[in-house]
Amino acid sequence: MTTHLSSFLHHPHRRPRYLAVAVVMYLTIITTGNIPGARADIGAYAPGSVLHSIAYAVLAALWFAGSRGSAFARACKAVLAVAVMGAADEFVQSFFPYRGASIRDWAVDVSAAIVISSVLTLLASRAPVDTGH
Repeated sequence: MTTHLSSFLHHPHRRPRYLAVAVVMYLTIITTGNIPGARADIGAYAPGSVLHSIAYAVLAALWFAGSRGSAFARACKAVLAVAVMGAADEFVQSFFPYRGASIRDWAVDVSAAIVISSVLTLLASRAPVDTGH
């Protein structure tokens, strides 16, 4: 477990991949979330706040792992990235008559990013650094 965590948090060669996965995941969220009826269908399995929490926590974790700098700097970058992505998601939703922008959803996104980034900051400071060799 420690090896996998260390590899996820500190492997420099994987950083671009983590950021690419985050971007693809975000674009998938934006695209599928605005298909008519799709949000209502997935809402049958979990409430919107749960979906937002999970999705944006994963995005924050990927952004954290893909960023450079100290653990604190990486956490700040992850939270900032999620704040921007969440705001853009809500902005896009405002253009669809069957969706709507919600400051509450954005706050859930940012809260999830803060929580996961805080946890990852603590774990990164304790995990051994993988130099990529």
